[in-house]
Amino acid sequence: MRLLDESPAVRFEAPRTTYAGGPAERRGTARDGVRLLVADAAAGVVDTRFDRIGDHLSAGDLLVVNDSATLAGALDGVSDRHGAVVAHLATPLDDGTWVVELRRAPDADRSILDARPGDEIDLAAGRTVLRLEAPYPAASSPTGAGNRLWRATWDGDPPARTAHRYGRPIAYGYLDERYPLADHQTVFGHVPGSAEMASAARPFTAELVTRLVARGVLIAPVTLHTGVSSQEAGEAPQPERFVVPAATADLVNLVRARGRRVVAVGTSATRALESAVVDGSPGVVSAASGWTTRVVTPGHPPQVVQGLVTGWHDPGASHLLLVEAVAGEALAQRAYGAATRGGYLWHEFGDSSLLLPALAGAPASGATRGIS
Repeated sequence: MRLLDESPAVRFEAPRTTYAGGPAERRGTARDGVRLLVADAAAGVVDTRFDRIGDHLSAGDLLVVNDSATLAGALDGVSDRHGAVVAHLATPLDDGTWVVELRRAPDADRSILDARPGDEIDLAAGRTVLRLEAPYPAASSPTGAGNRLWRATWDGDPPARTAHRYGRPIAYGYLDERYPLADHQTVFGHVPGSAEMASAARPFTAELVTRLVARGVLIAPVTLHTGVSSQEAGEAPQPERFVVPAATADLVNLVRARGRRVVAVGTSATRALESAVVDGSPGVVSAASGWTTRVVTPGHPPQVVQGLVTGWHDPGASHLLLVEAVAGEALAQRAYGAATRGGYLWHEFGDSSLLLPALAGAPASGATRGIS
């Protein structure tokens, strides 16, 4: 597996008692009523609600959102060597094979790292049989304990067809129950293809989008089909399919030229947009599509994205490097410190952050409001 040559600098205790066990709506809160921590280099740290995000954006700012929709990528199966397993379908490859991850049944709480080439996994009572061919993209996990992802061939029905009929959304053991696919979709998602929800956009609602547009905040789509998010510490994100439309690229360039801010909604939108930067022209993007291997880190910083809407990531996660690269280490550390002290909820159904680093020539502030 591809390893990162950087480690996150942000330090905090993993808040295992504050994982979100289910969607906000099932907790009696509106989608856009989850908590929002705004960490603004100019205005300080503010504890608010997501439906007030427009108070911290200006007319002419651009939100770039991921329009990929979530697939039902988890299937119960039987391995010829491991018995009952949960198979996560990560992504189809151009040669017709699939990237898959095997996890322990029934809760998918741990990866199976001792699979071997030739292992067969029976899905949906034999409708599809996966055959593991080789580790993906290469052998050995970061810990040296085995291989998490595999390239698999298949017999019987295509995996996507079986997943559509018998699958469920990929979920992990911290959820309190299984939730329907509709709960794993965002208001922007209409291009099916993601193994897991592009969750940073989940708190947006049609009503909130309308209010933002009425205030002059711009919104433009990109597509990035996410793989599985269960990377081990130190493991780089895998290649993912993306599209940056010409209209979005033109709008990004116009917004930056006018001195307004480009805010990516999620690490996936960030990755897509940064994959469209024109070679030799930092800060300029053009229409682009294909597979991206771009990994945004402090050592390989963003050229376009100047702000970030995102959830909260676990210690050591590769997404933290992207957060630090966009926000800066100091602002990211202040945000995570405030979130852990303030009891913010983690993971895809949890609370959110809006990170606004200083733009060129703007002063910074040390103020913190609303969090004890």
